[in-house]
Formats: sequence, structure tokens, C-alpha cells
Amino acid sequence: MVFHAKSVLRNDVAGSGYHAGARQGGDREAAMLAVVAVALIGADGQVLMQRRPEGRQHGGLWEFPGGKVEPGESPHQAAARELTEELGVSVPLAALAPVTFAAHPEPPAGGRAVTLMLFAARDWQGVPRAIDAAEIGWFAPHDVPALTMPPLDYPLADGLIAWLGRGAA
Repeated sequence: MVFHAKSVLRNDVAGSGYHAGARQGGDREAAMLAVVAVALIGADGQVLMQRRPEGRQHGGLWEFPGGKVEPGESPHQAAARELTEELGVSVPLAALAPVTFAAHPEPPAGGRAVTLMLFAARDWQGVPRAIDAAEIGWFAPHDVPALTMPPLDYPLADGLIAWLGRGAA
């Protein structure tokens, strides 16, 4: 799903997803890439992180599993699909709780602006395995910000800790 820089991302009132509202004006339009990430939270409170394979962008860095929102998908649907593709687990859409988001204030030179939306899930079927990652690991939430991660994952980690501290489900 591609939005334009002059778009507004807002939570749908009915709770069914997100919509981009285009605004008029401005000669410069940079595409925005919507990306989802998921913090799987185990019964012991630990969070699953995956290490990106070497040779890819951000290779060798730890990240929350996830990926791009495809055309026609809601962020919830994209998150569930990505978890199946990357970890081999199935997550009910109702089990995905929105936590926080992170975005670059300006698109990188020659690139697209990325908005990364973090969900959390405590309910899934299957045993997570590193299908599309070099490895996976379980970490205490307060240890996640100490991992070497892509830049947008740091505010997600901080937001997750704050969300958990508020007693979120």
C-alpha cells in the first residue's frame, strides 16, 4: 500500500483498518511505504525478535518480524500474513493489538518515507521458526532496545515497553 507524503494516516472510526486521506496541493509528492511489525509476546513475557539475513538491507540486525502492507490489505491482514511467511505461525486478526508507530520525518535521499506500525500478539498457533531470518530469539522487553536494530525499530521497542508498562493486554 503506497500513500503520498501529503496524505494523512488515521485510524478508521469503525476500527476496521487505516485509510489514507489525500490532500491537495504541493508540487512534490514522495511515496510513503506502509510497513507492519509484530511483537510476539510469550507466556513468560519475552518478546520474539528476528535477525535479518546478511546480504539484505539492514543485514545482521535484529528486528520485529513483519513487512510491507500489500495493495488491498489492511495493516492487520498484512501483519498476520507476514507472521505466517516469516515465522510459520498463524495469528488471528483479533489477537493483533495496535501498539505504536514510527516514521522518518523526511524520506531518505532517493528513497521512500517509511511508516512502521507495531502490533503485539500473545495468541498464535504454531511454533515460531526462522523461515525468512538468520535466527530468532526471545528477549525480555527491557533488553530489546539494547539490540542492534534498524533505526525505526528503536522507537517501536520504546513504545512497546511503555505499552506493556500501562498493563496492556
